[in-house]
Amino acid sequence: MPTYVYECKACEKTIEVDQRITEDPLTDCDCGGVGTLKRVIQPTAVMFKGGGFYVNDSNKTSVPQAQPAEGECGNGGCASCTPATTAPAAE
Repeated sequence: MPTYVYECKACEKTIEVDQRITEDPLTDCDCGGVGTLKRVIQPTAVMFKGGGFYVNDSNKTSVPQAQPAEGECGNGGCASCTPATTAPAAE
């Protein structure tokens, strides 16, 4: 069950309450203020720092692209293929 932190605008008192996620947030304070409680957003306790996490490691190295095997491209235009023969230029 999560713990929520509330702060009263009237008396500036801060309280922690264990509540279910499905429960409605509290609005009334013990000091008698009606509608003065507001939920305070707390920072998360988990921080993903260092290596080994997908967010950090996903763009560090790129996967080398495979070169076509010799003669595989069929047109002789790649470095692994022999150049296509052309007709001699007419003078």
